[in-house]
Amino acid sequence: MSIKNGIQAQMQAAISQWEDVTVVSHRFGGIEFRLGKVEIGHVHRDGLVDIPFTRAIREVVVAEMLAEPHHILPDTGWISFWVGRTGRVEQAIDLMRLSYLQKRSRREPAAAAKAETLPFSQDVLAAAFPVR
Repeated sequence: MSIKNGIQAQMQAAISQWEDVTVVSHRFGGIEFRLGKVEIGHVHRDGLVDIPFTRAIREVVVAEMLAEPHHILPDTGWISFWVGRTGRVEQAIDLMRLSYLQKRSRREPAAAAKAETLPFSQDVLAAAFPVR
């Protein structure tokens, strides 16, 4: 198994354990994680992780240098995180968890409380969960 495939395997092993998450093939290669029909993010074969956030969340995440604007769609809420370059799989999983909890909290407000355990600043959490 290559290092890049190891990244996908590590991420899938962690993220697929979260309640109601499914794993499917991503249309541009790699694997995609969904909460119901909503994408929480995907990881390409080269270790590039892309995660959809609102623009408000993206602004804070990028300002705190936790990720970069999306490599193709920089003016959207999407972010890119290069695990293949950084080797920081745990940070990618934490960013996915933030996406998961933010999307889950839309239908289950109590999910926002679980975000307090994530290693993010209060600014990031406030952007993701404006009403906690």
